[in-house]
Amino acid sequence: MIFLMDMQMMILDVVYFILRGCFRIFMRPRTKDISGELVLITGAGGGLGRLFALQFVSQGADVVLWDLNTESNEETAKLVGEAGGKAYTYTVDVTNREKVYQTADLVRKDLGRDVTFLVNNAGVVAGERMLDCPDDMVERTLKVNCHAHFWTVKAFLPQMKANNHGHVITIASVLGLYATSFVEDYCASKFAAVGFHESLAHELLTEEDCDGVKTTLVCPYLVDTGMFDGCTIREEAEFVLPALDPDYCVQQAMNAILIDQPFVCIPRMTYIPYMARTLLPWEANVVIYRFVGSDKCMSPFIENMKKRTANGAIKAA
Repeated sequence: MIFLMDMQMMILDVVYFILRGCFRIFMRPRTKDISGELVLITGAGGGLGRLFALQFVSQGADVVLWDLNTESNEETAKLVGEAGGKAYTYTVDVTNREKVYQTADLVRKDLGRDVTFLVNNAGVVAGERMLDCPDDMVERTLKVNCHAHFWTVKAFLPQMKANNHGHVITIASVLGLYATSFVEDYCASKFAAVGFHESLAHELLTEEDCDGVKTTLVCPYLVDTGMFDGCTIREEAEFVLPALDPDYCVQQAMNAILIDQPFVCIPRMTYIPYMARTLLPWEANVVIYRFVGSDKCMSPFIENMKKRTANGAIKAA
């Protein structure tokens, strides 16, 4: 009897959340006020990280900028200052867990307050086919795109839980939901980041007095930051699904963050292959990939990387 009652309540809840999700497509919920929040962004020196910093300060938040590249990080801080915001810069290799923990303590000491928003944005890709890719480059991708999330969350989540206030944001990729060829290191790391984030979100939901700690998983399609320069799908398909403008991508991500949306794919059209991957037979997905040109979309990117990175450098997000 209890089982049947619980099942009935579960079905009602599922229907409610489906209807609420449909309603939110047309009627956007009220956004939360983040003025005065302290937002830490990894990979803040360029690409999406810089745009996130500018978006957060436009909402009244202060930003802590972490990047391995001191010069580009300071440039982001300069732009934040010109926009009227406050930025605090730290040179950090997020793959070094001891450095992450030490710098987290330093941030609390320097600023006298806790980080309330954590944006795990830093990302790299090797840009070589798996059998040609040096082992250290594979490890680097996994350490930056996945392992670092463990260290930053362990550094800042305890204070969020203690205050029952905070937000953990993971900037992953649609390649963490469905894969393509020639970028095994990147896909593996993003699948891992998605799994880490979802497990963390479920864990927080099981704990009492943690309802004030929110999570948002952001999975954008190819963003035109230069990270995957040369990547292209079939021309006709690209007309419908072009590479994302970075400003548009970050704005859509911010829209989700400000309404505490747990998960967002950008653009919405990319939910379709995500569902198809689950519902259709493997062979059917292969046929679709070939038709769209997704199966070999990274080939031009790999060739470009061979020309541009003869010194072995890794292109960062």
